[in-house]
Amino acid sequence: MYDVVIIGGGPGGYAAALYAHNFGLSVALIEKDRVGGTCLLRGCIPAKAWLQTAEVFSQVKRAGEFGVQTSEPSLDWSAALARKQSVVEGLVNGLSGLLKTRGVDVIDGFGRIENGGVVVDTAEGAKTIEAKNIILATGSVPRTIPGYERQDTRIVTSDEALDWESQPQRVAIIGAGAIGCEFASLLGDFGSEVHLFEVADQVVPGLEPEAAKVLERALKKKKIKVYTGTGVGSPEMIDGGVRVAYGDKSVDVDVVLVAVGRAPVTDNLGLDGTSVEVDRGFVKVDPATMQTAQPGIYAVGDIVAGAPQLAHAGFAEGISAITHIATGETAAVDYRAIPLVVYTHPEVASVGLTEAQATAAGMDVTTTDHGMRGVGRAIIQGETGGVVKIVSEVDGPIIGATVAGPGAGEMIHELMYAVAWEALPAEAAAFIHAHPTVSEAIGETLLAAAGRPLH
Repeated sequence: MYDVVIIGGGPGGYAAALYAHNFGLSVALIEKDRVGGTCLLRGCIPAKAWLQTAEVFSQVKRAGEFGVQTSEPSLDWSAALARKQSVVEGLVNGLSGLLKTRGVDVIDGFGRIENGGVVVDTAEGAKTIEAKNIILATGSVPRTIPGYERQDTRIVTSDEALDWESQPQRVAIIGAGAIGCEFASLLGDFGSEVHLFEVADQVVPGLEPEAAKVLERALKKKKIKVYTGTGVGSPEMIDGGVRVAYGDKSVDVDVVLVAVGRAPVTDNLGLDGTSVEVDRGFVKVDPATMQTAQPGIYAVGDIVAGAPQLAHAGFAEGISAITHIATGETAAVDYRAIPLVVYTHPEVASVGLTEAQATAAGMDVTTTDHGMRGVGRAIIQGETGGVVKIVSEVDGPIIGATVAGPGAGEMIHELMYAVAWEALPAEAAAFIHAHPTVSEAIGETLLAAAGRPLH
């Protein structure tokens, strides 16, 4: 009998498996595909590998602005695809080796709960595994919308788009959340004709409007056609492509990429025979322990009800579950301070509450923002369109922050600490930022938030 059986080898599952080593727990990790989950195989890592290629391509195209003379760059799509796959394979192989080193038994197959244990459908047949505790970490899959279900190579999700064998020349992207905007950004950098549709009134709905405007301007600068507040009608299959209707107009493209969010994978897990509570496919847990309504069964990652579908949230949830299993103590995930990053070019990142969220919660807040136009390092880099926005309670701590601009995904962690530690603007403003850095924009915003602006 194992101390812990984990169903699903993505970030939440493998983090739990690795962390269990600290307590000497015996662990079996069940995975029907390969360890790494969506993040390593079909999400975070391969997407960011493509985005890095796009950023390099874009920088080379702009080389003349910096006095560097070079010929017009061309994209070797096959080489970029191979590099992406090499990055993925390296990380998956490294993870597999680490799990083996930590003594985790990885079992290939589909796992489900049955009679208090776990039954795994393997290539050799069904196998029953006894478990003292079970962690559900089955992840998520791309959602589709009526009429836009996957169809050959013409209507796809991010799963298929990451493995396009050649560059699509005309693309319609439905959904301008993080995934949709990232694909739009990289395809725009490569020179594809991109049409980005979003039914909400801004890209990345829920983002601070100031940052959303920065991102939308940047996308349009790449000649991407952005349609906010716009839904799409049923697609029409045409010779070699798809006709996408919107309003009384339409656009013809080679491929449609559906990027409207992700659905939890909890069907056929045997939950009907347990006390585990499920809401629209998401599993309800005690946020202090990640334990479900049935003692001994936990859930982490993209299937957790009310939690952000982020790999790093899954890491923290896996640690929380193992801590409770091993010690009985709680190590609650601080969801207030989990950063969100949109890896477009430029990047956008946020942490904590937005102004709208805080106001809706009845909080009395004040906001401060500072643009990148006067920041020396941003000017040097030729990236001056960004902004930093900080949300604070009136006469109280920092409760949220957003950064749009170069390196936003790295810069946000400074503000993560400010939110998590409930720092007052004046306290955070007392620290000195190196000059010249883009991070000075944070320092300037903090000084203004403290009532002592500099520039």
